Amino acid sequence: MKNFANSLVALWQQLGLNQRVSLMVAALAVAGGLFAVVLWSKRPDYQLLYARMGDKDAAAVISYLQSQNIPHQVTAGGTAVQVPADQVYKLRMDLAGKGIPSGDGVGFEIFDKGQFGLSDFVQRTNYLRALQGELGRTIMQVQGVRAARVMIVQPENRLLLTEQGVKATASVFVDVGGGRLDSDQVNSIRHLVANAVQGLGIDQVAVVDNRGHVLSEELKQDPTLGTASSQMRYKQQVEDYLAKKVETMLAAVIGPGNAVVRVSAEIDTDSTTVTAEKFDPEGQVVRTQTVTEDTTTSVEARSAGGAVGVSANVPEKTAGVAETAKPTSTNDQSRKNRSTTYEINRTTTATTRNPGTVRNITAAVFIAPRPALAVPVAAGAPGAAPADPVAQKRTAEELNALRQIVINALGVKAPAGQSPDTIVSLQETPFQASDRIPAQIAAIQSEGRIQGWVEAGSRWAAIAGAAIVLMIFLRMLAKQKPEAVPVEVLSMSPDAASRSLPNSNAITPELLNELIRQKPANVGVALRDWVSAGTTAAPAGKS
Repeated sequence: MKNFANSLVALWQQLGLNQRVSLMVAALAVAGGLFAVVLWSKRPDYQLLYARMGDKDAAAVISYLQSQNIPHQVTAGGTAVQVPADQVYKLRMDLAGKGIPSGDGVGFEIFDKGQFGLSDFVQRTNYLRALQGELGRTIMQVQGVRAARVMIVQPENRLLLTEQGVKATASVFVDVGGGRLDSDQVNSIRHLVANAVQGLGIDQVAVVDNRGHVLSEELKQDPTLGTASSQMRYKQQVEDYLAKKVETMLAAVIGPGNAVVRVSAEIDTDSTTVTAEKFDPEGQVVRTQTVTEDTTTSVEARSAGGAVGVSANVPEKTAGVAETAKPTSTNDQSRKNRSTTYEINRTTTATTRNPGTVRNITAAVFIAPRPALAVPVAAGAPGAAPADPVAQKRTAEELNALRQIVINALGVKAPAGQSPDTIVSLQETPFQASDRIPAQIAAIQSEGRIQGWVEAGSRWAAIAGAAIVLMIFLRMLAKQKPEAVPVEVLSMSPDAASRSLPNSNAITPELLNELIRQKPANVGVALRDWVSAGTTAAPAGKS
């Protein structure tokens, strides 16, 4: 270390004025760069707190951060705020507790202030605005949604309903940036909006993204399976369900990832209604019964004593009265009528068969062989190479047992006289990508660690680069030799010339002092040349 310091001092003494100034300026530049890199590395890591905020929300967020003395940066033209990464989630919870940001749309806070004298139409409009704003804020919490707007259309309340088929509808616009929402997220948005609006059906909610794609078109429910897309979607759901059912069962027996199951289902998409009417002549019942009964009685009689009164007491008229008397007569009549109507027993059956019935199911199953077992080397064979591993293949009985398990899990039966192979095709074959799966899993797991290392190394990369540049500069400086400065010929004064010795090669002390006063650099060059000349002459004298 001491020799190195001495060499640096000697090197510094050999440098000229311009070289020393250049070296000092370069050293200051490198030191300043290192200092700037250190300051930059100590700067906090900023992450996005909120983006796409309105002017009012941005002002409220910045005011809160300033009141708490929290460092922050405003980007994206004042619509985004960044804060240190370790405070992002805490600040979001604190601001959410204060209702900041309120979002682009207005929510139910529109009713916080009492407003008198408003008409019913204005109140209903404010309620609709508040509902749309609250739904938009809620949808923005879904992962992958950067912004959302909800438009709801409700039929007007009228005394006379002229159009009975008018229903409530809603449209949702989501900004997903460059990403994409999966079907579960889109379906959750549809259910969220439909359940928040009275009388709104799930199929009446349209979801559109910022790229102009209608995300809800393929998710509409069609109970009659009238469209081709509904039929294909239902068929895919049935096949995926059955395939997953069998694959998870086989994974518990032969290991996960060792079975591939594909199911093909034949779906009946016809909707039929059958009405059957059956008559049973043996099962007669009385439907109506009418009974009519008529009875007539007639009685006629005359008295034999004659007339009563004065005329009966007159003698000459007694004989005439007796002659007019007649005998008594009686007439009886009776009639009965009964009418009975019988009804034949009749059974009417109406059967409606909806589409979606599974007619036929077939499956194809690939299973991987058992893991290979290495055959041990025979004893007494030194230096023998180990044998290749031997795969354990399953027997035909084991394959048939697995096939029967799959058939029972699918709930199908082979027709009479037909082999089970026609329903479930099961084969044992080695998987080509089975050895790559662990490597892919390891690569995915290491990707997160590599990203963390990159983030940690990015802070020190600049420092390491500056240090490398400084080392290269010092190495180049050490290899560079100072240029020889020629000794200038000085004119001596007459006094110095007179004091010199008669020999022209001799230099007196007075002459040397005069030369030093006139040009000190010449003395340094002369001494260096003298030292170098003495060093090279010493080995030559020894030889």
